[in-house]
Amino acid sequence: MRYSRPSPLRSRSLDAAFVLDRYGDWVKPTAQRRGAGRATSDPAGGKRVAPKKESRYGVRVAPAIAGLVAMSAAGFGTVTVGDSQDDTVMSSGPRQTTDRSYAGVDAGSTDGTDISRSFNRQVYEEQRTTQEEQLAIVAAQRQQIEQDVESYAEQVADQWVIPVTGYRLTARFGQSSGLWSSGQHTGLDLAGPSGTTIVAAASGTVKTAGYDGAYGNKTSIVLDDIDPGNQTEMWYAHQSRIVVEPGQKVNAGDVIGYTGATGNVTGPHLHLEVRPEGGEPVNPEEALQEHGVRP
Repeated sequence: MRYSRPSPLRSRSLDAAFVLDRYGDWVKPTAQRRGAGRATSDPAGGKRVAPKKESRYGVRVAPAIAGLVAMSAAGFGTVTVGDSQDDTVMSSGPRQTTDRSYAGVDAGSTDGTDISRSFNRQVYEEQRTTQEEQLAIVAAQRQQIEQDVESYAEQVADQWVIPVTGYRLTARFGQSSGLWSSGQHTGLDLAGPSGTTIVAAASGTVKTAGYDGAYGNKTSIVLDDIDPGNQTEMWYAHQSRIVVEPGQKVNAGDVIGYTGATGNVTGPHLHLEVRPEGGEPVNPEEALQEHGVRP
């Protein structure tokens, strides 16, 4: 590395007091020789060696130190002095910076909630209490709806339907006449064209299905909507054809047969009876009305 010669103003005093040694350092000479600092002959090669020049500021800068300075400038950027609050500001290129106004999550937080400066613990507790009360109301409403649905399902199961359409009432329960062996009518007669569709008035299980003397083709069904221990039966008599069989489960509205004139009759009609526990008949008109049907 070559070094620049000091300025003329300084060189006169330096040349008088110091000389440049073989390592490039200015030292005080022990004996002043003529021609010091000039080129000398190399005893080995016979070549002239140029005298080493002093640094611009009179100090030799080692190559290794110069390299470290260059690396530092490249790796850490430049240092500038300004009027900011910091004495120095280092520019580090792509490094991330953190805004001084940033407020991180409280290290002591245990519930993971980001608490802001405007957080009000009392308001938070009131809002949480309100939410819990609202959730309790929703749960109660849901439970009530489920109960209502269950009750409605029971009402639907308890709903009866008229077993035939296009009919006319030709005899009611308890009427007296010689047409009936007991002297009194034991059910309702719903007269209509032969072959009219008969549906189950209520849900239940078919107990019997077949011919039964004066009743002609008869179907008896044990009802589901009444106390199971009661075993109320409903009879459908004088059918022209039966389409169900014993043990079959039927719902209100399911087809069970067709009207006819089998058995002891004066014309095609459906004879309907209601018999609690399979015993003596009761007024079927009252039973129908209790379940929403008015014949």
